[in-house]
Amino acid sequence: MAVLETTAREQRPPREAVRRRRAAGFTSPAHRGDARLAWVLIAPALIGFLVFAAYPTVRGIYLSFTDFAVLSPPEWIGLDNYTHLLHDEVFWSALGVTVYFVVLSVSISLVVSIVTAAVLHRLTSSTVIRGLIILPFLISAVVAGTVWSWMLDTQLGIVNIVIKALGGDGIQFLTSRGWAIPSIALISVWKQMGYTSIIIFAGLQTIPPTIYEAGRVDGASELKMFQRLTLPLLRPILALVVVLNVIGAFQVFDIVQVTTKGGPANASNVLQMYIYSKAFGQFDFGYAAAMSLSLFVILIAITFLQMRLLRANESDTNA
Repeated sequence: MAVLETTAREQRPPREAVRRRRAAGFTSPAHRGDARLAWVLIAPALIGFLVFAAYPTVRGIYLSFTDFAVLSPPEWIGLDNYTHLLHDEVFWSALGVTVYFVVLSVSISLVVSIVTAAVLHRLTSSTVIRGLIILPFLISAVVAGTVWSWMLDTQLGIVNIVIKALGGDGIQFLTSRGWAIPSIALISVWKQMGYTSIIIFAGLQTIPPTIYEAGRVDGASELKMFQRLTLPLLRPILALVVVLNVIGAFQVFDIVQVTTKGGPANASNVLQMYIYSKAFGQFDFGYAAAMSLSLFVILIAITFLQMRLLRANESDTNA
């Protein structure tokens, strides 16, 4: 028996040889069949990614260095588009309007979402209420913008009718320079609040109840536990929510297009509106591609900075 075991061990290939064969792709026929099946299964998603994401991205980067109109082939002009962008006052004005919108919508949405998620977590377990909270997120942005533009109309909007009934003066929500961006930001908050609330609510459910029990034993109030326990433990979730909201807010277009179309007097002319007008209004696709690539770089830089400042990969759960 010992001789047979020794012979079997000698006939086995060394482990290092097996590793080299696997690394070189020499696997069993069954494994090769699994690999072919895996490629077949991921082929539709891979083809879709290459056709609808990778190729347009590479093509857009190339066009940003060209002078391109639809009816003529692109002409390589190097960095001329980016040089023009640096001196384009409308671009910087649109970027400033966009940043103003991002700050308003993200800050308001974060506060409202945290409060809503805390109420859902601590005061109610009704699935109906949770469904109603997320319902606005399921509505098309075009539909939401259209309905709110009717509701905020200066003469016939129900909001101004209520304000006048209470003795106030009508507010030009979407037709005045001072109110245009705040009104659009509130519409965006109304639409996105349910989604972010559900994300934060899911994060609240991961916090161990024993932590709150220990806080109550120490005599901490609900507000104190929310400040000292809930918010620190939610840091990774809040970082995710902030990053997603910032990226989405920088890409706002549909609500602005439906409600104000960039007016009045460019007061709500966000960067996406300016890119759209350059590309499909003036057919300057090369310059529009340069602005799009610049926005992409801005979003990458902001996202990286947010992840570092918010320490998104750290949690106080085990502290």
